[in-house]
Amino acid sequence: MRPLFHFAFNVTDLDEARRFYGGVLGCAEGRSTDTWVDFDFFTHQISLHLGPLLKTERTGRVGDKLVPMPHFGLVLGLDDWQAMAGRLKAAKTDFVLEPQVRFEGQPGEQWTMFFLDPFGNPIEIKGFRSEAAIYAT
Repeated sequence: MRPLFHFAFNVTDLDEARRFYGGVLGCAEGRSTDTWVDFDFFTHQISLHLGPLLKTERTGRVGDKLVPMPHFGLVLGLDDWQAMAGRLKAAKTDFVLEPQVRFEGQPGEQWTMFFLDPFGNPIEIKGFRSEAAIYAT
């Protein structure tokens, strides 16, 4: 079995979580009870539990912008990243950081976007042309 990342965090409404993570992001739903639901977050497991939300603050510097910390996210190939950006725009997502390219023409060139789920949990989605570029220096 290959290693998988697992992240558990709180939400305040499981039905709204299903609409966002299942509907907008396209994650398949896994097991659930009346207090939590699992999703296949692009081959990794996230578990959304009913409970108080994490406090976040815009303290992470991305260029000249401050983004929410802590946050979690995803790294996609560029084509998949562009498709995700299109889905999020179609869903009228209010972006913390609009879809854009960073470090253009440099090692580590990447596309990024930041947004909040319906509960204020910050998510960053990055796009790269290749896996080798992810850790390029």
